[in-house]
Amino acid sequence: MKTSIFRQVGKAFCYLAFAKALLITTSCKSSTLQLEKITAGQTVVDSTIQGVTEIEDYIAPYKESVDQQMDEKLSYNPVSMHKNDFKYNTPIGNMMAAIVRTQGAPVYKSRTGKEIDIVLLNHGGIRSDMPAGAVTMRRAYEIMPFDNEITVAELTGEQMNQLISYLVEKKRAHPIDGMKILLDKDGSLKSVSIQNQPLDMNKTYTVATNDYLYNGGDNMSFFKDTPQTKTDYKIRNAMIDFFKKVDTLKFERDDRFDIIN
Repeated sequence: MKTSIFRQVGKAFCYLAFAKALLITTSCKSSTLQLEKITAGQTVVDSTIQGVTEIEDYIAPYKESVDQQMDEKLSYNPVSMHKNDFKYNTPIGNMMAAIVRTQGAPVYKSRTGKEIDIVLLNHGGIRSDMPAGAVTMRRAYEIMPFDNEITVAELTGEQMNQLISYLVEKKRAHPIDGMKILLDKDGSLKSVSIQNQPLDMNKTYTVATNDYLYNGGDNMSFFKDTPQTKTDYKIRNAMIDFFKKVDTLKFERDDRFDIIN
């Protein structure tokens, strides 16, 4: 009974195809057909649509198994985190940047022998909050529902200067790591350091980001045409791997991007 509805649908398509073929092969007229009228209707897909019991029963065991995996506790978060908790940097943003570095650095080094200098993600890429309590795989999917992957770009000193100017102009809590930007009271740039060193215009910097931003997302044009090393590692998967090996999340707001009062 579980597969009967699928068989019925399959038979219907077979009958339709057969009837269409029969009409074409048996017709002896060569007159040209002309479309006279088109009618259309709209079906709203919402909660009023009734499910098909046989299909629901068929997928129920698989859904139960998936739900168990999605809701399994991977780690623990003691304090609720949201991307709008603070203006310039947030605990959840700092967490995302730390995950990209922690999980992406070994992959990048194995492929290039190089270290990651900084991490830059986007504020809008964080799609959900992180409530206090159990951290699950489902939460990782809610925070990062996209299939964005970690990629590492190589930026010149001038391109890094453009990156810094972008962050200063936007004044938003884009997740960063490995870089410290301080603003004056009027919002202008006061100081910047990368790996605790001043910006070196003659150096090439390695910047871990995601493929969406690398391709110009959020108007981050400073990544354009820069050398790139793909990791083939989805940020969501990096989150899940990180949560599995950390008992308790400990992320806070700090002074990596802030204004001097």
